Amino acid sequence: MTPLVIAHRGASWDAPENTLAAFERAIAVGADFVELDVHAARDGELVVVHEAPRATLAELRARRPEVPTLDEVVAALRGRIGVMVELKRPYAYRGRDVVRRTLELLDDDAVVISFEARALEDVQRLRPEVRTVQHVGFGVSMRRAARYAWAVGFHDARATRRAITRARSLGLETTVYTVNDPARMRELAALGVAGIFSDRPDLLRDTIGR
Repeated sequence: MTPLVIAHRGASWDAPENTLAAFERAIAVGADFVELDVHAARDGELVVVHEAPRATLAELRARRPEVPTLDEVVAALRGRIGVMVELKRPYAYRGRDVVRRTLELLDDDAVVISFEARALEDVQRLRPEVRTVQHVGFGVSMRRAARYAWAVGFHDARATRRAITRARSLGLETTVYTVNDPARMRELAALGVAGIFSDRPDLLRDTIGR
C-alpha cells in the first residue's frame, strides 16, 4: 500500500500555512488530503490557524487577511480533496462546543486528528463513522487509542519499525508527521505506513510514486 500524501497545513512549503492558497496548491500538486488546524477565536468563530488566537475573527483578519474560517475551508475543498482537521485544545474554549460544531461542518469521509484523547472519544461517540487519528507519545498510549481511533500519528523521530509494528498489532493504521526528506519518505513507505504528513506534498508524491 502506498501511503496517503497529506499536505501539512496545506502545501505550506510553497504558500502560507493554513490558508486557502496553501490548500489550493495541495490540490494542484495531487495531494490526497490537506491537514489543517482549528481553534475558536475570541468571538467563537472556528478559525483555521496553528496558534491559539487571542482575538476575534475581525481582529485576526485585520492583521492577517488570509486567515480562513473552518466553514470557508470546508466549502472550498468539498469534493476536491480529503480533509484532515486537527482539533487544537478544543476544551480550552469554554462554552464554544468546538468538537460538536466542527463535526457539523464535516462530511463522513473527513478525518479528525488530536493530541487530546477526550476530543477523539467525543468524535467517536457523536459521529462514529468519522475516522480519527490519535497523536501518541505525548501522554496517550497506543493501547488507549486502539479503543476509538482509526490510526495513530507518530512524530517522525518516534516512528520506528517497532512502534509501527506495535500499532498494527493493536489494529491501528499508522501516520507520520512531518516529513520533508526524500530518503525518510522512502523508508516510511517501505515500512508500510498509511499516511505521511509533509510540508512538501509535491516532493512526497513524486518520491513515493503516487
